[in-house]
Amino acid sequence: MKEFAHDVRCGLVKPQKELPSKYLYDELGSALFEAITVVPEYGLTRADERLLQRHASEIPHEFPVVAELGSGSGRKTRAVLESLRALDYYPIDVSAPALEQCRRELSGLANVVPLECSYLEGLDTVQCRRNGGPLLVLFLGSTIGNFEPRCRMDLLHQVRARMRTGDALLIGCDLVKDVDTMIAAYDDAAGVTGSFNLNLLGRINRELGGDFNLRAFEHKARYNAQERRIEMHLRSRCEQTVSVRDAGLECSFYAGETIWTESSHKFIAGELPEIALESGFKVETQWIDEDWPFAESFWRAA
Repeated sequence: MKEFAHDVRCGLVKPQKELPSKYLYDELGSALFEAITVVPEYGLTRADERLLQRHASEIPHEFPVVAELGSGSGRKTRAVLESLRALDYYPIDVSAPALEQCRRELSGLANVVPLECSYLEGLDTVQCRRNGGPLLVLFLGSTIGNFEPRCRMDLLHQVRARMRTGDALLIGCDLVKDVDTMIAAYDDAAGVTGSFNLNLLGRINRELGGDFNLRAFEHKARYNAQERRIEMHLRSRCEQTVSVRDAGLECSFYAGETIWTESSHKFIAGELPEIALESGFKVETQWIDEDWPFAESFWRAA
């Protein structure tokens, strides 16, 4: 809770107000995200699942231990575990409800050991517990796109540092497509993504004693072509002042001012081998979905 309060205080005093996207995923937020994955406009998860179902059998069957960064409910992971028949599966996520759902979903396929913590803390735990044999790390659903390029490379280097030569990373990356399609995926007609985004303010109210009026904000999705990323914002509908008791904060908004809550960077397939190489991996296989441009890549720790 102290970390949450600290991050809210620091984020809302910046010239461009912002909040870390990890706080979108409380119990309600996790449920709303699961709903997002089935709205017609959000083709990313379906593309991810199609590739995993089609190609899971092509993943080398040499990994007794599988760890997943940001597992969520684990729905898309089933095909991989069914194919590999791994002994131990470590889903790593900050959402306890999502981890519990993941445990229920996959407990018949492996020894499921949920880890409620950050990615790197989770991998540290996995390294302490693994008993020989190579490790497969899953980083599905293009979560890597939520990181700014410098942070992305730092994270990949940190992940590689916790792996041994011969371990592997299966990573999903959403690819650039036409702008209208990309924006619609983050601003669906039913308003599910808007509810997901606004729930972050509701969470601040519930957990930190905030007094945000959710009706005084609206969800906005933008495409930044220069950075190749979708940005999610919460836009103030009016001039207003908001306080957050446990963060010791009072901040003002002018009409139209935004809080930046999430980025989703889009990739070009040809750049992925360079990213792999720079972070200590080499690409062994890459699959691309034809219906929704999305890449699933199998990288070996070099």
